[in-house]
Amino acid sequence: MIDTHAHLNFPDYKNDLPAVLERATQAGVGTIINIGTSLATSRESIELARRYDHIYAAVGIHPHDAANIKESDWTELEKLVDEDKVVAVGEIGLDFYKNISPREDQKKVFIKQLEIARRKNKPIVIHSREAHEDCLAIIKKVMGSKVKGVAHCFSGTAETARQYLKLGFLISAGGPITFPKADQLRKTIKSIKVENLMLETDCPFLTPQAKRGQRNEPAYLTYSVQAFADLYDLSVDDIKRITTLNARRLFGLGKIPNQGQIAYNIRDSLYLNITNQCTATCTFCIRQSTDYVKGHNLRLAQDPSKEEIIQAISDLSPYKEVVFCGYGEPTLRLDIIKEIAGYLKKKNIHVRLNTNGHGNLINQRSILPELKGLVDEIVVSLNAPTAEQYQQICRPKFGPDTFNQVIQFIKEAKENIPCVQITTVTYPNVDLEKCRQLARDLGIDFRARVYNEVG
Repeated sequence: MIDTHAHLNFPDYKNDLPAVLERATQAGVGTIINIGTSLATSRESIELARRYDHIYAAVGIHPHDAANIKESDWTELEKLVDEDKVVAVGEIGLDFYKNISPREDQKKVFIKQLEIARRKNKPIVIHSREAHEDCLAIIKKVMGSKVKGVAHCFSGTAETARQYLKLGFLISAGGPITFPKADQLRKTIKSIKVENLMLETDCPFLTPQAKRGQRNEPAYLTYSVQAFADLYDLSVDDIKRITTLNARRLFGLGKIPNQGQIAYNIRDSLYLNITNQCTATCTFCIRQSTDYVKGHNLRLAQDPSKEEIIQAISDLSPYKEVVFCGYGEPTLRLDIIKEIAGYLKKKNIHVRLNTNGHGNLINQRSILPELKGLVDEIVVSLNAPTAEQYQQICRPKFGPDTFNQVIQFIKEAKENIPCVQITTVTYPNVDLEKCRQLARDLGIDFRARVYNEVG
């Protein structure tokens, strides 16, 4: 895990910082970004980063300190930004809740720091309290339409979150997500894709509910992670993996996985990515915009062999099922499906096949009898209730009759496979009720998949 916002240089830790860091390591916190709030605390953050390999620094002037800035301070701040292990400018922004510094001073200091971040090509860490409208307007004016940064300790509305995300920001949250009365915050965070989320403690502040009344510290990220896992219906490991990737990409920390995975886990399912080839170019397909699904890189250099797949799935004990579902259409490799499924069935593993339903067209025969006894469940992505709309949205390589062939595939699946389901993405202008009715007519279960939410 990465704690993207800590203040370990504060006096709260003067007597036991080594013990705090040891507890963080034991809790699985591998990296900490220590945040400056003034020139003095920015210098202290850099010093901490020099002392500890796993600590990095952000430097900046908090809006509370805006009234105390001298012209000569800007030269020093620019030098601090250039220091090794400084990964961001922050925390900076506006605080119209306490108004410790006059609002006009806050705005001037904020603008100046945004200009520094832009020149230095550094991400920004935003503090905004009861000032989101002004904050966003200033960011857009100074930084333009694309920004690298994070809205720290987010407490705004879902609409405000969307405005930050549209600019390119990530959203971070921590302890408050665990508070009993934070239902609105949880609802807002749930409206944000987990791919746009980062973890933070803001320690020593905002201690999670389980430790309320105590000083917060990085080890307490574990309480927030569990809350996020519950909120997003993901596993704790999923949240750790996804948020860590998000933080690494934003702050340029460590290595980003650049090799596609054959086997990847989400929740308690193991997915097999056996090909990146596909027979459709769906307008909503995530392959066109990213290599990653739930923190896993799925962009394969080449189709894996049977031996490589078996090696990738050597330990099956943590999983309730194995799913053929990656960045392509699995039935393009029918022989591999049959061989691997046979291997899995000998181990009494539940096998699911996620498919676009083109298997018969691809293999020029009915393949369902060949999967009988090997596959326990088939999920077919239909995504439209009519042939015309299917052609427009899914753009299959087999032409206008593909929709009818997929319907035939579903009928044959029902005759050969114990469990069959149709899914449709909640894509604009797709009539979900018509899709649901089509599934009823076929005697098949139906599930709507959230548009732009994969995994």
